[in-house]
Amino acid sequence: MKDIQSQLDSRRIDIKKVGVKTISYPITVRDKAQKRQQTVATVNMYVNLPHKFKGTHMSRFVEILNEFHGEIDIKSFHMVLGKMKHRLEAEASHLEIDFPYFLHKARNGEPGHLAHYRCQMHGSLEKDDDLKLSVEVPISLPIADKTPHRLPGSLGRWGKAEVSLRFRQFYWIEDIILLIEEAVEEELHSLLLKEKKVLSVEALTRRVGAVLEKIQAIKWFSVRIHNFGDECSTFAAMESC
Repeated sequence: MKDIQSQLDSRRIDIKKVGVKTISYPITVRDKAQKRQQTVATVNMYVNLPHKFKGTHMSRFVEILNEFHGEIDIKSFHMVLGKMKHRLEAEASHLEIDFPYFLHKARNGEPGHLAHYRCQMHGSLEKDDDLKLSVEVPISLPIADKTPHRLPGSLGRWGKAEVSLRFRQFYWIEDIILLIEEAVEEELHSLLLKEKKVLSVEALTRRVGAVLEKIQAIKWFSVRIHNFGDECSTFAAMESC
């Protein structure tokens, strides 16, 4: 049977992106407390196809992913991009992994609940490679009133922080999460001292950005804070130079 996909194409039309998406795939990510963490990711893999090829074998994407047995970290991420680009003879390769990251949270000095955070890794390789980690952290505020439908001291969902980062060196995912949560707590404490009752997206965006700027391992970052309102949602965004 002829390999139609790898035959030359005389029309000289580049295909910007071709690949597979929404693959559910078990992966292992690095965990600071337990060394490794098992989770399930949604994976998108695609390449920029030169005009000389009619197409590519879609099964090759998953074959490359299988070679790494689900072991995903910064090093293996770069290697997957390299194999995609080389084996598919592509001008550029792209890999996106979206996964829940689980973290044990203590309450009052005792083991608490198992929280999960949405994380994404985006990578591209053309002449140079580029890797970006994104973390989504929910923001909840203490509820002071004692209305029948809310327990005193419970937490109300206020919004979320979306932080994207590029690194100079390795940095733990849970340390990023804790940095963001500590920045939120610092801003809440500042409001109490000033006797203010409203947490603004602008002030919180600046607070998170100021914390990230101090981390030497972070080369670039962007921060986007969302507040979920009853009638409309508000947001503020910034990124480093």
